Amino acid sequence: MAPYLLLVLHIIFFLTGLSGIHGVSTVSHVSVSEGGSITIPCLYHHGSEKHVKYWCSGYFFNFCSTLIRTDSQSASNWLSIADNVTTRVFTVTMKNLQLGVSGYFWCAVEKGDTTHLYLSVATGTAGLYVDQQHVTGVEGQSVTVNCNYSNSGDFCWCRLGGSCVERTVWNLDGASVELKILANGKKVMTVTMSQLKMKNTGWYWCAVGDLQMPVHITVNQPTTTQSNTTTTNQNHGGTDEKQQERIQSYSLLVVLLIPLSLLVVLIAGTLVTLKMLRKQKDKKAKDQPPNTTVQSADSEQNITYSTVSHTRGTAQQDLNPESHGDLYSTVIPKQHRTAQREAEPGDVVYSTVAAHQR
Repeated sequence: MAPYLLLVLHIIFFLTGLSGIHGVSTVSHVSVSEGGSITIPCLYHHGSEKHVKYWCSGYFFNFCSTLIRTDSQSASNWLSIADNVTTRVFTVTMKNLQLGVSGYFWCAVEKGDTTHLYLSVATGTAGLYVDQQHVTGVEGQSVTVNCNYSNSGDFCWCRLGGSCVERTVWNLDGASVELKILANGKKVMTVTMSQLKMKNTGWYWCAVGDLQMPVHITVNQPTTTQSNTTTTNQNHGGTDEKQQERIQSYSLLVVLLIPLSLLVVLIAGTLVTLKMLRKQKDKKAKDQPPNTTVQSADSEQNITYSTVSHTRGTAQQDLNPESHGDLYSTVIPKQHRTAQREAEPGDVVYSTVAAHQR
């Protein structure tokens, strides 16, 4: 019923000149799940930056009830408004929506520019929704938005206040746009914007049939690492799968290098410890006093000399004591430079043995 009422309102507002479609732009019909949230962008023209913007509800603008204004925002847990004069877009965010909130709402500028939309709150899943209303990309790269739907109708991707893409592949403000309808049983329209430029930052909306869902895309400048990665992929024609393989290979290399590094550190620590122990041992040996136990030069004085001579009885005297009798020796100590002293244990005694026949 709502789409037909919306069409009637468009005709009435156009005939009465109250539509203000040339002053403010927004989506026309959005669907939100009960308890969910949504942000509605309202684009206004140059010259209205300093004027007050406000948000009201009701079938007709002249009788709508103002809910919030940019010049006097009241504290609210479910409703907020923000104005970006640089992009000339003011946004209204509604949270924790309930069934009774369903109805017509108006984006209005104080000087008289207005436009309206219909908000329907569903008890179950919304007719058209996205995973995130705010998506961030990098210049030169791509972003993907999944538009989940349960209704039927034509598909398109549009920029707020700009052009729309209805074909499978097309260009939009310098970016390449590709639309895909998944064939795995899920009703999802995948929108991929590649070769992003800084000027692609802004509000877009995906549409299926009579439903639209706003999405804001922010394009950031690449960092040094991101620039190098992008250049490498372009030069070598790399795909996301190849990049993932390189990341996995790098992760495996890191996993292998960690234990090897620990092993090298352990071996180096062991060698240093052994070297220190060896130095400590050598130093300890060097610090010990030398062995000064040296035989005194006077030991020669303790040597006792003796002369042993043979007394021959016959020409061929056998010196065997068993056959010729006893052997006698005379030990005569010889004095060497010092007075004679009694022999002590350890002194060397030389003797001359002479055999005497009885």
